Amino acid sequence: MKRLKNFLKLFLTLMLLLIISIFFAFISYHITSWIYDWLGEHPQGFWLQLWTVVGVFVLFACSAIITFLIGLKRQRNYWNTIVNALSRIAKGDFTVKLDLKTDEDQFGQLIHGINHMAVELGEMERMRQEFISNVSHEIQSPLTSINGFAKALKNIDLPEDKRQHYLAIIEMESNRLSKISDNLLKLTSLESQHHPFEPRHYRLDKQLRNVVLTLEPNWLVKNIDMDLQLENISVMADEDLMNQVWMNLLSNSIKFTPAAGTITISMTKQMDAITINIHDNGIGLTVEQQKHVFERFYKADQSRTADNGGSGLGLSIVKKIIDMHNGTITVESIPAEFTTFFVTLPLEINETRAND
Repeated sequence: MKRLKNFLKLFLTLMLLLIISIFFAFISYHITSWIYDWLGEHPQGFWLQLWTVVGVFVLFACSAIITFLIGLKRQRNYWNTIVNALSRIAKGDFTVKLDLKTDEDQFGQLIHGINHMAVELGEMERMRQEFISNVSHEIQSPLTSINGFAKALKNIDLPEDKRQHYLAIIEMESNRLSKISDNLLKLTSLESQHHPFEPRHYRLDKQLRNVVLTLEPNWLVKNIDMDLQLENISVMADEDLMNQVWMNLLSNSIKFTPAAGTITISMTKQMDAITINIHDNGIGLTVEQQKHVFERFYKADQSRTADNGGSGLGLSIVKKIIDMHNGTITVESIPAEFTTFFVTLPLEINETRAND
């Protein structure tokens, strides 16, 4: 059986060579005739004509072989360049950019795909490093405070009032660390696309009123006027996740609204969506701050956020949850005048998430 396969391979190879030879001979004959017609004279005698055809055949075949070898070498160089680029990407070098001149064929699409992949992986690596840097910075700050005040407590001559003050700071910073950890786990779970997502119909206006009541101690102590302009509207959403959205947004409004200020929660219903506006007359945001307000660990005011125990993750979590519901969230603000968050949700959504 093996001998038969070898024989068939040899036979097919010889047949292919014969066909190629006949093809070259045919082309050579016509090229020779064209040259004779151009010169205006034809060689006399069979052998002279035969050798002329053979000479042209050899010349044409050699030219074809040389052209083929040059193309093969160029293609091999292309593949070596591609393999080398992929090897560099595999080792973490995302600065790779293939500058090979190709047509818009499959090979050209491959080159474009590799360049695009390198750019995207480079951006992901930059975000990863930035994320690690931000996490390290956020954790280091409370740890430094805890360590410093813990050492101060070792002083046996420390007055009792200062001791209690230091203990309160350690407790506050510990809670801050715990909040950072909880928010990181929450955001990681949401971005993993494995977080439970169970949309159902429920009364949105009732949920907003419950959130306002839950946060009542926070806004009462600042004598903030809560103005609710809500309609009886039901939405299709994950009630637990959306509760987190309203808690984060309203907590921010209360936090950054001055005493005796006003917070207004209103609704605007469209044909197939609803927009919830959370408006306050607090400190506001600049145009530059509005561009980054939904980024992880972004803080519009570093000192104020640290005093309030913020981690810079709350609005990132809000944005992720809204995206999961196929909704949008935007912000409008003028410093020292007002801030308004606009949350738009479809009244009906698919059972699957927007990013699945």
